[in-house]
Amino acid sequence: MTDLQRTTKTNYDALIIGGGIIGCASAASLAQAGLRVGIIEPSTIGGGTTAAGMGHLVVMDDNPAELALSRYSLELWRQLVHRNPNEAAKHEYSECGTIWVAADEEEVEAARAKLQVLQAHDVRCELLSASQLAEREPQLRAGLAGGLLVHQDALVYPPKSAQLLLNIALQHGAERIKASVVNIMNQAVKLADGSEIQANHIVVANGLASTKLIDDLPLRYKKGHLLITDRYPKFIRHQLVELGYIKSAHASDGDSVAFNLQPRPTGQVFIGSSRQFDVTHKEIDHAILGKMLAQACTYVPALAQLKGIRAWTGFRAATPDGLPYIGPHPSRQHVWMATGHEGLGITTSLATAQILCDQICRQPSKIAVEAYWPSRDLHPH
Repeated sequence: MTDLQRTTKTNYDALIIGGGIIGCASAASLAQAGLRVGIIEPSTIGGGTTAAGMGHLVVMDDNPAELALSRYSLELWRQLVHRNPNEAAKHEYSECGTIWVAADEEEVEAARAKLQVLQAHDVRCELLSASQLAEREPQLRAGLAGGLLVHQDALVYPPKSAQLLLNIALQHGAERIKASVVNIMNQAVKLADGSEIQANHIVVANGLASTKLIDDLPLRYKKGHLLITDRYPKFIRHQLVELGYIKSAHASDGDSVAFNLQPRPTGQVFIGSSRQFDVTHKEIDHAILGKMLAQACTYVPALAQLKGIRAWTGFRAATPDGLPYIGPHPSRQHVWMATGHEGLGITTSLATAQILCDQICRQPSKIAVEAYWPSRDLHPH
C-alpha cells in the first residue's frame, strides 16, 4: 500500500503543507505533542529555500518582536543540539558567534546601542575595540573601528536539520506524504491526483509557494546570491557581518549587497549577502554577485585569493513588515500560517513550530505571539 493510499483514508489532527525547515519543525512539535500529523511535500525534504540559505542562527533585534522570536528560537536550538552527545555533529552545529563589524565611529555607536538591547534580554555579548577585533579576526582589513561579539550565535547545515526534524516527527508517528496540494478546503486538502485528505488543522508552511494556495497573502520575492569557497580551515573563526548590513537587509526596495562571511565546519568560507526585490528567475546576476564579492573583499582583502567553487541563488519570502506570519488565518477556519520568514527561517524555525503548536493545542506561549498573527495583513473576507 502506498503512503498516499493509506493516508487518503486517514483523518489527521494536523496536516502540514511544505517540507522545508519550517514545515519539518512544525511536524516535530505537533507530533511530540501527541497529534496525528501528516506532512505533504512533493520534492526533496529541505530542498527549496531551506537548502539555499546560509544556515545561520542569529539573534536579530531590529524590532522587539524579531528579537523575542530569534532569541527564543536560539534557546530551543541549544536545547535540541545539546540533548545528546551526537546531536550537534548531526546538525553540523557550530557555535561560532557573530561579530558585527564597525567600520567607523558612527557604527561603533550602533554597536553600543545593540549591546545595550541584547544585554537587557540576557544575550551574551561584548564590545570589541579595534585591536581586539584585529586579534580575533586577523583577516579583517586594518583601520576598522571595532565590533560587537554575540557569543552564542551559531550555524547549522539546513537541509540536514530539516531531515533530522522530520525524523523526530516520524519517530512520534507522523507520516510523510509525497504529493502536491492544489486546493485547501474546509478541514481537507485536495491533491494533484484528485484525492483528498482530511485534517482538523491545516498548516501552510511552504514559503513563497503558499501564495498559490492562499490568494490574499502579500508575500514578495527577495532574491539572494551566495558563494562558497574551497576549504581554508581557520581562515576566519566567527560569522562576520557589517553593521551596515541592517540598512540593506531592511531596505524595502531596490538591489543591495552587504558583507556577510561565515566559517563552515568543513573549513569552507561562505560569502553573502545580496537582496533583489520581486526578481523571480533563478539565474545568477553577475553584476550583483560581483558587487557582493567586491564588498566582502573590502573587509577581508585576502578573500580575493581564495578559490570559489559554487555560487547559487535563493528566494526569501518577505512580508510587508519583515515579520513572519505565524498563527490562524483570519478568514479560513482551521487554517494556520507559518510562512514569510524572509532570511531568518532557519534561525526562527523552532520557535515558529513551538508557537504554532501552542496555539493549535491551546497552550500559553513563552513569548507574546500577537505580533506574528497573519490578521495584521490578511483581513477577513
